[in-house]
Amino acid sequence: MTDLRVPPIEQPVRAGMPGAPALPGRPLAGRRPRAGALHAAVLRIDALTPVGRDRAVDVLRALATLGVVLGHWMVSAVVLQAGGHLVGDSPLGHMPGFTPLSWVLQPLAVFFFVGGRVGSHSYGSARASGTPYGTWLAQRLRRLLRPTIALALTWALVLAGLATAGMAPETVHTLMWLSFSPLWFLAVYAALIALTPLVQRWGIRVAVLAGLVVAATDAAHFALGDIGWVESARDVNILAGWLVPYCLGTAWVSGAFTRRRSAVAMCVGGAVATAALILWGGYPASMVGVPGAELSNLSPPTLAAVTFGLAQCGGALLLCRPLRRLVGQPGADKPHSLHRTSPRATPRQFLWAAVALLNLSTITVFLWHQTAMLATTVVSLGLGQRYFGLHTSPDSPSWVLARLAWTPVFAAVLFLLWWSFRDWDRGTGAGTAADTRRRVLEWDIRRLLPKSKR
Repeated sequence: MTDLRVPPIEQPVRAGMPGAPALPGRPLAGRRPRAGALHAAVLRIDALTPVGRDRAVDVLRALATLGVVLGHWMVSAVVLQAGGHLVGDSPLGHMPGFTPLSWVLQPLAVFFFVGGRVGSHSYGSARASGTPYGTWLAQRLRRLLRPTIALALTWALVLAGLATAGMAPETVHTLMWLSFSPLWFLAVYAALIALTPLVQRWGIRVAVLAGLVVAATDAAHFALGDIGWVESARDVNILAGWLVPYCLGTAWVSGAFTRRRSAVAMCVGGAVATAALILWGGYPASMVGVPGAELSNLSPPTLAAVTFGLAQCGGALLLCRPLRRLVGQPGADKPHSLHRTSPRATPRQFLWAAVALLNLSTITVFLWHQTAMLATTVVSLGLGQRYFGLHTSPDSPSWVLARLAWTPVFAAVLFLLWWSFRDWDRGTGAGTAADTRRRVLEWDIRRLLPKSKR
């Protein structure tokens, strides 16, 4: 997630430091207005990005991350009951008309699709440099484990304290479930990373086999009903279902899907197959779990989730060209920023800087976004306040509007959590290119924040 490859720099680049690269029109000394510092920081990020890097891949990963975060904030409600305890709920259980929201805010297939491309590229680079598989895998998994440990330890202490203080068991269970729910994703992602060499060797055939496994277990569920061994067998879909887009991502980095018609076929075919499964196959329309529903498309992934993921992957491929133009991909329609003489960054460079920053902390943002929502919910309740859209039942369209109004508060709390735990997302060491990029960005952010020290 953090292997943004940039030319190595021996130390964090700071304004006025010896050896700091000078960008066009950028003074290296003296105090400047904050707007000028912001433009200089954005230009620096753009200059540190290799010319040959496909920025569309990073934009897709950023969009998938934001989709997951916003999706959870919109459909994961925490309701204050009459007894004073908190329970989980979802607006989709009360308002089926909002089901199309789950089609937009469930982009996990894109996440695994991009992850397959990044993982395959990383493993190919490791093989080219002579790095053993075990060493490469340990480095990749360490990047997932470090921020996970921070989350687990923090919530273990919080939950222990709440239980000791006498908080209702229902509330403790709700907080524990929602705070640790992102961990299933990392477990699956870690398993897929470990399978990267196998996926590289067998390619699309692995995706076909995984899709057949999902279809077979679903068929058993519909034919035999909700019985113990069938549902236990369906748990294999947690890995098989997401293996499909991951395999497609590895095929993408190997040169597949170069023709637009391949992406169109994947997008249209996946959408048609999903519609058929929903209309005539008995699958639910929602692409996320709904409380009280007999079947969930997500836990574990169903064949409808797989076909929907195919449509998403095809759509992602079709978006690549406009996304490259959107963030100023060198060679897309303008020269690279290193050849610009203006000291002011363009809107495209600002957008790319935001994408780069988010991609450097994807795991931390993903792990802590539910905590941001829960912290806002519990702290406001602890202060004796009960707010609509935060503690109330999600049973009306006005709740959805109120929830949207709360998202900036969640985002602000998430930023504070990211800033507090950003060191845990550094990966394998201070010598990596990704770590260098992160230190540069953090230095720029510190200089831009109010009351920060220059």
